[in-house]
Amino acid sequence: MKNQPEVLQVTDFDYEKLSSYFATTNSPLAQQLEEELARATIVPQKEITRDVVTMNSKVKFIDEETQKESEVTLVYPPEANIDDNKISVLAPVGAALIGLKEGQSIHWPLPSGGKKKIKVLKVIYQPEAEGRFDL
Repeated sequence: MKNQPEVLQVTDFDYEKLSSYFATTNSPLAQQLEEELARATIVPQKEITRDVVTMNSKVKFIDEETQKESEVTLVYPPEANIDDNKISVLAPVGAALIGLKEGQSIHWPLPSGGKKKIKVLKVIYQPEAEGRFDL
């Protein structure tokens, strides 16, 4: 994809778990996320820096077109709950967030055919930074 961050980082644990989702779903978004993760740098879970969005991270980001700021927790599909601001990694914004660092922006295609440009403002909580590897 054009206009994407050159470096994405994904933990080895997240990559393995996400790969199992790709094997069981045939959705275009899952395929798109799989392609994006194929270009990511896989980092051992204990070595990921605290400013990278990993699974179960709480993230503050901005939609650069509308300037709307949001805070979400990035979760696996079964845990998604919009009322609790838990967004699935297989939702368009969730797929865009995984692997980004604070300050990075990404253009992400939407199912409607448009694109959304989002920027990570802050990784508020990241389980790896807290030493909680069992999530």
